[in-house]
Amino acid sequence: MTLTVAKWTIKDYHRMIAAGILVGRNVELLNGEIVEMAPEGEIHAYSSDEAGEYLIYLFGDRAKIRQAKPITILASNSEPEPDIAIVQRLGRDYREHHPYPENIYGLIEYSDSSLNKDLEVKTKIYAAAGIPEYWVINLQAMQLIVFRSPTEDRYQFQETLTQGTISLLAFPDVAIAVERLLGS
Repeated sequence: MTLTVAKWTIKDYHRMIAAGILVGRNVELLNGEIVEMAPEGEIHAYSSDEAGEYLIYLFGDRAKIRQAKPITILASNSEPEPDIAIVQRLGRDYREHHPYPENIYGLIEYSDSSLNKDLEVKTKIYAAAGIPEYWVINLQAMQLIVFRSPTEDRYQFQETLTQGTISLLAFPDVAIAVERLLGS
Protein backbone atom coordinates (compact mmCIF):
# COMPACT_ATOMS: atom_id res chain seq x y z
CA MET A 1 0.00 0.00 0.00
CA THR A 2 1.32 3.43 -0.93
CA LEU A 3 0.62 6.31 1.42
CA THR A 4 0.08 9.77 0.05
CA VAL A 5 0.88 12.60 2.44
CA ALA A 6 -1.24 15.74 2.17
CA LYS A 7 1.02 18.75 1.70
CA TRP A 8 0.09 22.17 3.04
CA THR A 9 0.92 25.55 1.60
CA ILE A 10 2.04 28.46 3.74
CA LYS A 11 -1.36 30.04 3.04
CA ASP A 12 -3.12 26.88 4.32
CA TYR A 13 -0.91 26.89 7.40
CA HIS A 14 -1.71 30.54 8.13
CA ARG A 15 -5.43 29.80 7.77
CA MET A 16 -5.11 26.98 10.31
CA ILE A 17 -3.31 29.30 12.72
CA ALA A 18 -5.94 32.03 12.25
CA ALA A 19 -8.77 29.51 12.78
CA GLY A 20 -7.21 28.33 16.05
CA ILE A 21 -6.70 24.78 14.80
CA LEU A 22 -3.08 24.72 15.95
CA VAL A 23 -3.57 26.49 19.30
CA GLY A 24 -1.54 24.75 21.98
CA ARG A 25 0.41 22.76 19.42
CA ASN A 26 4.15 23.36 19.19
CA VAL A 27 4.57 22.90 15.42
CA GLU A 28 6.33 24.29 12.37
CA LEU A 29 5.79 23.86 8.64
CA LEU A 30 8.64 22.02 6.88
CA ASN A 31 8.42 21.12 3.19
CA GLY A 32 4.64 21.41 3.32
CA GLU A 33 4.29 19.13 6.35
CA ILE A 34 3.24 20.23 9.81
CA VAL A 35 5.91 18.87 12.14
CA GLU A 36 5.85 18.70 15.94
CA MET A 37 8.69 20.57 17.64
CA ALA A 38 10.35 18.96 20.63
CA PRO A 39 9.78 20.70 23.96
CA GLU A 40 12.66 22.82 25.19
CA GLY A 41 14.66 21.34 28.02
CA GLU A 42 16.39 23.53 30.57
CA ILE A 43 19.79 23.60 28.85
CA HIS A 44 18.19 24.43 25.50
CA ALA A 45 16.07 27.24 26.95
CA TYR A 46 18.95 28.67 28.98
CA SER A 47 21.56 28.50 26.22
CA SER A 48 19.42 29.92 23.42
CA ASP A 49 18.07 32.71 25.65
CA GLU A 50 21.53 33.74 26.84
CA ALA A 51 22.92 33.60 23.30
CA GLY A 52 20.05 35.73 22.03
CA GLU A 53 20.75 38.43 24.62
CA TYR A 54 24.47 38.27 23.85
CA LEU A 55 23.85 38.69 20.11
CA ILE A 56 21.46 41.61 20.69
CA TYR A 57 24.28 43.32 22.59
CA LEU A 58 26.89 42.51 19.91
CA PHE A 59 24.86 43.55 16.88
CA GLY A 60 23.07 46.56 18.37
CA ASP A 61 21.27 48.42 15.59
CA ARG A 62 23.09 46.58 12.79
CA ALA A 63 20.82 43.53 12.75
CA LYS A 64 17.62 42.35 14.38
CA ILE A 65 17.86 39.25 16.58
CA ARG A 66 14.62 37.27 16.50
CA GLN A 67 14.28 34.47 19.04
CA ALA A 68 11.99 31.48 18.38
CA LYS A 69 10.00 33.36 15.71
CA PRO A 70 8.97 32.04 12.27
CA ILE A 71 10.73 32.72 9.00
CA THR A 72 9.02 32.15 5.65
CA ILE A 73 10.51 30.11 2.83
CA LEU A 74 7.98 30.22 0.01
CA ALA A 75 9.88 27.95 -2.39
CA SER A 76 9.65 24.93 -0.07
CA ASN A 77 6.35 25.74 1.68
CA SER A 78 8.24 26.01 4.94
CA GLU A 79 7.79 28.21 7.96
CA PRO A 80 10.32 26.96 10.49
CA GLU A 81 10.95 28.64 13.83
CA PRO A 82 14.71 28.76 14.36
CA ASP A 83 15.91 29.47 17.89
CA ILE A 84 17.72 32.58 16.67
CA ALA A 85 17.44 34.42 13.36
CA ILE A 86 19.82 37.28 12.61
CA VAL A 87 17.92 39.39 10.11
CA GLN A 88 17.76 42.77 8.43
CA ARG A 89 16.09 45.51 10.42
CA LEU A 90 12.96 46.09 8.37
CA GLY A 91 10.81 47.50 11.16
CA ARG A 92 7.11 47.46 10.42
CA ASP A 93 7.57 45.28 7.32
CA TYR A 94 7.58 42.32 9.71
CA ARG A 95 3.95 43.16 10.60
CA GLU A 96 3.12 42.04 7.05
CA HIS A 97 5.44 39.05 6.68
CA HIS A 98 8.03 37.03 8.54
CA PRO A 99 11.62 37.39 7.30
CA TYR A 100 12.23 35.85 3.89
CA PRO A 101 15.57 34.22 2.99
CA GLU A 102 16.81 37.46 1.41
CA ASN A 103 16.28 39.22 4.77
CA ILE A 104 18.32 36.66 6.73
CA TYR A 105 22.03 36.95 7.56
CA GLY A 106 22.14 33.70 9.54
CA LEU A 107 20.15 31.19 11.57
CA ILE A 108 21.01 29.33 14.77
CA GLU A 109 19.32 26.19 16.06
CA TYR A 110 19.93 24.68 19.49
CA SER A 111 19.65 20.91 19.21
CA ASP A 112 19.35 18.09 21.64
CA SER A 113 16.53 15.68 20.82
CA SER A 114 15.94 17.42 17.44
CA LEU A 115 19.55 17.05 16.25
CA ASN A 116 18.73 14.76 13.31
CA LYS A 117 15.94 17.06 12.04
CA ASP A 118 18.17 20.13 12.39
CA LEU A 119 21.16 18.52 10.66
CA GLU A 120 19.27 16.69 7.92
CA VAL A 121 15.93 18.29 7.10
CA LYS A 122 16.48 21.93 8.03
CA THR A 123 19.98 22.07 6.55
CA LYS A 124 18.57 21.12 3.14
CA ILE A 125 15.66 23.57 3.40
CA TYR A 126 17.91 26.46 4.41
CA ALA A 127 20.58 25.69 1.79
CA ALA A 128 18.00 25.44 -1.00
CA ALA A 129 16.56 28.79 0.11
CA GLY A 130 20.02 30.40 -0.18
CA ILE A 131 20.33 31.31 3.49
CA PRO A 132 24.04 32.19 3.69
CA GLU A 133 24.78 30.69 7.11
CA TYR A 134 23.18 28.12 9.34
CA TRP A 135 24.68 27.25 12.71
CA VAL A 136 23.63 24.28 14.82
CA ILE A 137 24.52 24.10 18.49
CA ASN A 138 24.80 20.40 19.29
CA LEU A 139 23.92 20.39 22.98
CA GLN A 140 24.80 16.70 23.30
CA ALA A 141 28.45 17.27 22.33
CA MET A 142 28.63 21.02 23.17
CA GLN A 143 29.73 21.92 19.65
CA LEU A 144 28.92 24.65 17.16
CA ILE A 145 28.45 23.23 13.67
CA VAL A 146 28.77 25.95 11.04
CA PHE A 147 27.24 25.58 7.57
CA ARG A 148 28.10 28.08 4.81
CA SER A 149 28.05 28.42 1.01
CA PRO A 150 24.56 27.14 0.16
CA THR A 151 23.74 25.25 -3.03
CA GLU A 152 20.33 24.02 -4.12
CA ASP A 153 20.47 20.93 -1.90
CA ARG A 154 23.21 21.38 0.73
CA TYR A 155 25.89 23.63 2.18
CA GLN A 156 29.34 23.25 0.64
CA PHE A 157 31.23 24.27 3.79
CA GLN A 158 30.91 22.69 7.22
CA GLU A 159 33.08 23.30 10.28
CA THR A 160 32.76 22.23 13.92
CA LEU A 161 33.96 24.51 16.73
CA THR A 162 34.10 24.21 20.51
CA GLN A 163 36.01 27.39 21.34
CA GLY A 164 37.41 30.60 19.88
CA THR A 165 35.53 33.25 17.96
CA ILE A 166 33.54 33.30 14.77
CA SER A 167 31.91 36.01 12.67
CA LEU A 168 28.97 35.98 10.34
CA LEU A 169 30.09 36.50 6.75
CA ALA A 170 27.85 39.59 6.57
CA PHE A 171 29.54 41.08 9.67
CA PRO A 172 33.22 40.09 9.60
CA ASP A 173 34.03 42.77 12.20
CA VAL A 174 31.70 41.29 14.85
CA ALA A 175 33.60 38.61 16.83
CA ILE A 176 31.23 36.11 18.44
CA ALA A 177 32.62 33.98 21.28
CA VAL A 178 31.79 30.32 20.59
CA GLU A 179 31.74 29.60 24.33
CA ARG A 180 28.97 32.20 24.80
CA LEU A 181 26.88 30.50 22.11
CA LEU A 182 27.43 27.15 23.80
CA GLY A 183 26.24 28.55 27.12
CA SER A 184 29.62 27.92 28.76
